Amino acid sequence: MEKKTYRHEFKYICSEAQLACLKGRLSGIMRFDPHADQNGKYQIRSVYFDDYQDTGFYENENGTDPREKFRIRIYNHSADLIELENKKKICGMTSKDSCEIQKDLCEALLHGKRKALESCDIPVWNKFALGWNTRQLRPKVIVDYERTVFVCPLGNVRITFDRNISSSADYGHFFDKTMKRRPVMPAGMHVLEVKYDEFLPDYIYKGIELENLQRTAFSKYYLCRKYHM
Repeated sequence: MEKKTYRHEFKYICSEAQLACLKGRLSGIMRFDPHADQNGKYQIRSVYFDDYQDTGFYENENGTDPREKFRIRIYNHSADLIELENKKKICGMTSKDSCEIQKDLCEALLHGKRKALESCDIPVWNKFALGWNTRQLRPKVIVDYERTVFVCPLGNVRITFDRNISSSADYGHFFDKTMKRRPVMPAGMHVLEVKYDEFLPDYIYKGIELENLQRTAFSKYYLCRKYHM
């Protein structure tokens, strides 16, 4: 059986000025994600699922450990790659299982049109289907933001700047650029995420050191849900 890999994941609230400073530093020691555009950016849109008791929301609020959540994610408003993901968190570390799904299935799930889901040979799908059938997992909120990504193979490091985080319940326009959404962060404030496997190279650690930069327990799902409860 393949051993599950958990990653370190740290989050910080940053101003645009702080991100500009960090971008200047990191550009010289890391490279942009090859899947991003020439400026290292792409758009992320995810719809999060929770059960009839809003278990995931309250586990996040209470700091329950371990915990997990399901989401469907797309990039740049495109249906070319649609992923169902199960993200797990334990002792401050995270792991993620995922599988691809088709657009017609995605849209059916967004509108709760499937009364029951069948199992298959994909574990992450089977776990989601079980939750859909027994705990009434249903879409709760859409989270939308722009991400800039720096990567480094040493330690499998990913440093991301997540800007313009917004929420929506406009499920009918999930794939549209014009989807109605609402900002959830104060103007000019964004999120910095630092992710790595077993170690963070010292030169990268020094590169992201900023005065008053403090780690925070931040959940995009939790914050966006608060606007729709």
